[in-house]
Amino acid sequence: MGCNRNCGLLTGAVIGAVLAIFGGVLIPVGDNLIGKAIEKEAVIANGTIAFDNWLVPGSSVYRQFWIFHVQNPTEVLENGSRPKLEQRGPYTYRYPQNMRLSHLTSPMVRYLAKENITENSDGTISYMLPNAARFEPDMSVGTENDTITCLNLAVVAAPALYTNAFIQLLLNTWIKSSKSYMLQNRTVKEILWGYKDPFLNKVPFPLDPVLGVFYPYNGTYDGLYRVYTGKEDISKTAIIESYKNKRNLSYWEGYCDLVNGTDGASFPPFVKKDQVLRFFSSDICRSIYGVFQGKQNVKGIPLYRFTVPREAFASPVEVGDNYCFCTEEVISQNCTQAGVLDISACKGGRPVYISLPHFLHASESILNDVEGLSPNEKEHETFLDVEPTTGFTLQFAKRLQVNLLVKPAKKIEALSKVQKPYIFPILWLNESAVIGDTKAEMFRKKVSGRVQMLSLLQMVLIIAGSVVFLAFLGSYFICRSKKLK
Repeated sequence: MGCNRNCGLLTGAVIGAVLAIFGGVLIPVGDNLIGKAIEKEAVIANGTIAFDNWLVPGSSVYRQFWIFHVQNPTEVLENGSRPKLEQRGPYTYRYPQNMRLSHLTSPMVRYLAKENITENSDGTISYMLPNAARFEPDMSVGTENDTITCLNLAVVAAPALYTNAFIQLLLNTWIKSSKSYMLQNRTVKEILWGYKDPFLNKVPFPLDPVLGVFYPYNGTYDGLYRVYTGKEDISKTAIIESYKNKRNLSYWEGYCDLVNGTDGASFPPFVKKDQVLRFFSSDICRSIYGVFQGKQNVKGIPLYRFTVPREAFASPVEVGDNYCFCTEEVISQNCTQAGVLDISACKGGRPVYISLPHFLHASESILNDVEGLSPNEKEHETFLDVEPTTGFTLQFAKRLQVNLLVKPAKKIEALSKVQKPYIFPILWLNESAVIGDTKAEMFRKKVSGRVQMLSLLQMVLIIAGSVVFLAFLGSYFICRSKKLK
């Protein structure tokens, strides 16, 4: 009888040990099986989850604009005083889904569904991104006809485009005859999408008289993008092979000029916390990167949040790798200032500078040249929430500020009161999206749910097996000790 009891207890302990070992074995074996399944679905090929998500994102993408209104125009024009700015917004646009560019007649910005898709024989796929979106009055503070006192883009850009003194004298004549000044009143629609400038209309040069921060966008395309599908090497999935048939941009020196990473919509699968996620943004004419900040949970899906760090816009003095993004010495004070990026090389010579909203992470001297800005990391940083197993970006917020360099020009009366060169904010934008409910449910069912179920099974087997093993083994020794007594 005693033997049967002891044998039974030992058998129970063995069963518990087997369960625990099986749970432990499931960790590498299960992860390997899940990994292979994910690799198959992460390839950008017709019929995979990655392809469906890549072709038409399953969420509404919004671009919100806050435009800076000048509150002291008289002081700025007559005395060269610091501009006092007030942001007005948001003015919101939505990227319509499942809609061709030709179906739209409203003002437009980027539309993220791909067009002109071509599968290539070298393991890449090519596509174009049409620029299109629709104004959302219910998500805006006003209409597109709201009037803003803002910078005169044509007048301010003139001395940067034409540095010759004689040409500037001619420009001054045309500026005066058109009654143009450094500041102007324009509607939101005009500022964003374009208006016929009276000064440019008088210039006898072959110039397009229409001007706007995002003009021309209506009916245009971004690309050609050519990216790896991952069929031949899963670690290259969605990595850009070329942009406009080139590996470099011709805007910067050295490695800063390379097109690195993906387009930000997805990354190669199996993302780690210590990774640096690199992605290219045509809006800022450069590649940039994100670093791990923390974990998020969106609609029941665990995600890793990556943010664009302060170091990405730091001065070369602080971050030596940024030396090739410093292209001028006046505003940067010999490349010692942080927080702004001169992208005039990719804007036809127009003195456009990009920064984070409200000059977040910029040097104090740049921030203090204007009044009314309040940088805030929570509201103004750029982030991507990435599902680590697949590499899909399921939530993001891309936040940028568009600025123009204002500098004195003695030959142009409209700029004669400017005291010194400084960067003038025009507007900032927040482009954001979160995975839709339908695709989130599909994702939980096919991807994250399976991963979580496997993890749960592994833990249950290990814990239950360990408990059974210890309980039966403990009982066995207790029985033996009683028998010996």
